[in-house]
Amino acid sequence: MDAPKTAEDLIEDFELLDDWEDRYRFVIELGRALPPFPDDLRTEDHKVQGCTSQVWLVSRRHGGPTGPVLEFQGDSDAHIVRGLVAVLLTVLSGHSAEEILKTDALAVFRRIGLEGHLTPQRSNGLRSMVERIRADAREALASA
Repeated sequence: MDAPKTAEDLIEDFELLDDWEDRYRFVIELGRALPPFPDDLRTEDHKVQGCTSQVWLVSRRHGGPTGPVLEFQGDSDAHIVRGLVAVLLTVLSGHSAEEILKTDALAVFRRIGLEGHLTPQRSNGLRSMVERIRADAREALASA
C-alpha cells in the first residue's frame, strides 16, 4: 500500500484493513515512511510536551491564497507514536492555518478505528500533538 496523500486516502486505506492488528502494522509502516528528521531539530523547542514518548514537531509556513499554509515535519522515538505522527501529518500538513483549526483531527482517528485502541498515555500524547499543531496554526494566523 502506498502512503496516503490525503485524510480521505488514509481513511480508505484503513477501511481495507479488517482487524486492529493489521491497522496497527499499517500505522507503524506509515511511521517508517516519514522522511528522516534532522538531528539538529531534536531540541526542547521542538519537543511536544505531554507525550510519554519523545515527539518532535516542526512547522514551516508560507503564504497561500487564503492565508498562511503550514507544512509539518515530525518524529518520535517510539514506532507506534511515529506512525501516529505520520497520520497527523497526512491529515493536517500542507493546509492553511484556518483549515487546520477547522479540522477535527481526532475525529479522523475515530473514523479509522485508532482512537479506541490507544492506551490512555498515547491518547493524551495524541491530543498534545494535535494541540501543538493547532497552536502553530493560531500563531500563524495572528502574525499574518
